[in-house]
Amino acid sequence: SLAESAVVAKIIYKENVESLTQCVVADVEEDEPEEDPSEQSVLWDMTRPLEGSCRMELLKFDHPQGQDVFWHSSAHILGQAMEREFGCHLTIGPALESGFYYDGFFGERKLNENDFKSINEHATQICKESQLFQRCVLSKEEALELFKENPFKVQLITNKVPDGALTSCYRCGDLVDLCRGPHLPNTNRAKAFMVTKNSAAYWLGDQNLDSLQRLYGIAFPNDKLLKEYKKFQEEAAKRDHRNIGKQQELMMFHPVMSPGCCFWFPLGTRVYNKLIDFMRSEYRLRGFQEVVTPNMYDSRLFLQSGHYQNYKDDMYSLDVEKQEWMLKPMNCPGHFVMFDARVRSYKELPMRYADFGVLHRNEASGALTGLTRVRRFQQDDAHIFCRPDQIKSEVASALDFLDYVYKVFGFKASYALSTRPKKALGSKEIWDNAEIQLKAALDQSGREWSLNPGDGAFYGPKIDIRLQDAMKRKHQCGTIQLDFNGPIRFNLQYRKEGVEETVEGEEEKDKGEFKGAEEKNDKGEVIWKEGRLKNGFERPVVIHRAILGSIERMSAILMEHYAGKWPFWLSPRQVQVVPVGTQFNEYALWVERQLQIHGFHAEAETSGKTLNKKVREAQLASWNYVAVVGAEEQNALSVNLRSRESEKPLGVFSMVDFIAKLDSEAMPSSQPLRHFEAFQGRLPAEPSKKEVPEPMPSAKLAPKPAFQKQGSLQLRKAASDKFAGLSVDDDVEAFLESHPYVKGFEPSFADAELFEQLSESGVPETPNLKRWFDHVGSFSSSDRAQWVKA
Repeated sequence: SLAESAVVAKIIYKENVESLTQCVVADVEEDEPEEDPSEQSVLWDMTRPLEGSCRMELLKFDHPQGQDVFWHSSAHILGQAMEREFGCHLTIGPALESGFYYDGFFGERKLNENDFKSINEHATQICKESQLFQRCVLSKEEALELFKENPFKVQLITNKVPDGALTSCYRCGDLVDLCRGPHLPNTNRAKAFMVTKNSAAYWLGDQNLDSLQRLYGIAFPNDKLLKEYKKFQEEAAKRDHRNIGKQQELMMFHPVMSPGCCFWFPLGTRVYNKLIDFMRSEYRLRGFQEVVTPNMYDSRLFLQSGHYQNYKDDMYSLDVEKQEWMLKPMNCPGHFVMFDARVRSYKELPMRYADFGVLHRNEASGALTGLTRVRRFQQDDAHIFCRPDQIKSEVASALDFLDYVYKVFGFKASYALSTRPKKALGSKEIWDNAEIQLKAALDQSGREWSLNPGDGAFYGPKIDIRLQDAMKRKHQCGTIQLDFNGPIRFNLQYRKEGVEETVEGEEEKDKGEFKGAEEKNDKGEVIWKEGRLKNGFERPVVIHRAILGSIERMSAILMEHYAGKWPFWLSPRQVQVVPVGTQFNEYALWVERQLQIHGFHAEAETSGKTLNKKVREAQLASWNYVAVVGAEEQNALSVNLRSRESEKPLGVFSMVDFIAKLDSEAMPSSQPLRHFEAFQGRLPAEPSKKEVPEPMPSAKLAPKPAFQKQGSLQLRKAASDKFAGLSVDDDVEAFLESHPYVKGFEPSFADAELFEQLSESGVPETPNLKRWFDHVGSFSSSDRAQWVKA
């Protein structure tokens, strides 16, 4: 029924209700963005009396906000189980995008997977008890008295709840916890519960504070959803980029020598570089200019940008001649310095700077997770300096760029516009104009998008883009953000249209009259002063734009998205050349070299392994193509081609046609490269385009040599009627030069029939038949009987 399936109520108010803001939130580690005051909707306990005139919606578990409430309530169940089993001090327990966690202080005790069983048993019992979630409103003094035994809760209340203010908590069973709510009606709604993993954490995320233990969990309203989740996790484990990276020898991490910094092996570097090459190719077509900027800067640059004041702990610093320098964590300040290198004109805008510079961020060791959270990385970072009237067109172009790249990878994307928060830099007029242009760009694109009121950055509104991979997981990679703050802090400006050079004396006069904002440090020293905007000049708007985001993180997403089966253009293993015997190694190496000359990743497998073993190993290693070569191919300068995606061989291709086929699958481009565009409807004469080649017809192949050696099949046929009815060609000896079986690459009825006849008449003496005879003889008679039935 609806009453049983509903998780939480969503209340939409037509007018302000004072009681909505009477309680101060005390159950989070950091301050959250303030909500837009015009947004009068709130999630509400279904057991809590309504207040004021409102409209109500009931949300189920399949609604994102319903899931958030469900998993937040499940975190309280986990917290109660932790208290029952260990008597620990609970700290913070939020809902996540998929599940929840709870941090606890356990003293010297370290949790491990052996503790999961008892916690699960307690949680299951708590769910069966159908404990009610009861909301309580407390004064600050009452809250301090209630939680006096828990120093972590006392610190939250002391720091976040002003004197004389109220806060809220929830009770379920024996647990009373600081919480804003809302929650499920009772614990029995969580019918399937499981602890998934544990990790270390720090109080308030500060490694200088107390060490905590974090338990993660998942819960669902029924067992079916939990089974589906487990199946999904099994598939996700198979696709884990850390496993694929190790299996395919793409990359590694060293826990001591450089934690959080990836070592890319040659094969992994191929993927890494190809992603950058792909973006560079698109940059040339879309009017971006790539720049190279320093890896480290004097700390005064980051004082000017504001990063030093807000992110110093996340940056690496070093002493350079007794002056503090820092490794850059982002590219934008360097680009601002380059824009300010000389006087700019409106004619130069938009100016699009792209940068693949190496970035460093001091991530906590406990937060490092493979390629998805690292300390050293590169981004497809770009900053677009434009006029206010160019925002719409530049954002529309950025959306088109992003959409194209994600479609190439097979991703789906969702878009959300985040608008002006309460604490925002710049006038409301500037913000309103920028938001109107962003909305117009989104509408013009034809994409569906949602609105996140009040969730923009303090320096400008933004479009949040989330991609969905093959596992239907969502990732935040791309971003389009407007920035009004950076141009002010760096005093960026350009000469407006119709304005001549300002007279030097007038500039000095204006300079003396100007008094802008300034910023001081704890010592009262001025660390930044707003610069004067010269007469006839205007400040540019900066658009921060990333599509792949971190190349490291995108590499991880793609490994899991493709499950290690890379598309040809991005693959580190494109073609393996396999000779049927060592006598054809020289030709295999020649084929390998020709492929490399034409820009493909190829490798000749010249070991003494059997042909079957080579082909099988190439398939397991996810080579896109296996090119088998023998006498026939050597004579015709061709290859016998197999594809990773097809069970049957594709056929014989001349080397020219083979290269043409691979060229057709090379790196994609949003526009044809090395092709003329029309000028006033006219094109220069150019050769007609070649179609993707088909396999060579047999007539193109060089004549097969006759084999008249003692014991050949031809001589046996001439000597005995027993061989006359065999379904194999007379020149089987020549055919076996380049094939493992008499009909090709798979055993068949013909192999079993010929083996039986030769077993009666005597072992063949010609080399290829003898090798084939020994190989087929390694199978049991029952195995060969299966070939007959096939």
